[in-house]
Amino acid sequence: MYSHEYDNGLKLMEHSYIGNDFVSAFESLIKNKPQRVVWAGDYADECKGRKTNTYDRCKDTEKVKPTERFTTTETRYIVNHTKKQFVDKFSVSEIPMWKGTKIHPLPLLTCEGNGRGGGDFRGENKYIGTWARDIISVESKKPIGYAEIKPDFAE
Repeated sequence: MYSHEYDNGLKLMEHSYIGNDFVSAFESLIKNKPQRVVWAGDYADECKGRKTNTYDRCKDTEKVKPTERFTTTETRYIVNHTKKQFVDKFSVSEIPMWKGTKIHPLPLLTCEGNGRGGGDFRGENKYIGTWARDIISVESKKPIGYAEIKPDFAE
């Protein structure tokens, strides 16, 4: 997927908000369909055994542009099937200076290469990038037997 096709910037924090069209469209690809996910921008790590990263390798490929959108209730839970963890988007805090705006945990949990350029997440958080390349889905029901994490991304 390509963020510019949704009138969003390429940089991580230019589109990582709950309700953002680009992130919502991505969620449609993993709603009730666990997939391996990595949010790879131009600062992402090089792929093992290669001199390029995932972003570079995808630049010239055909882009997927889903048009389906869901309500937050339908994609309330971000589920990591690899680590048996989940995030409840309803528990995400508002950004104090931007009333009504919440950072979407999915791009930050699954990103590679954060902190290497402008537009990246600037706060301290032990969860940033820890779900990169794990099997992820979004679900309407809380997963049974999984631990809830509250990454509380705040810049």
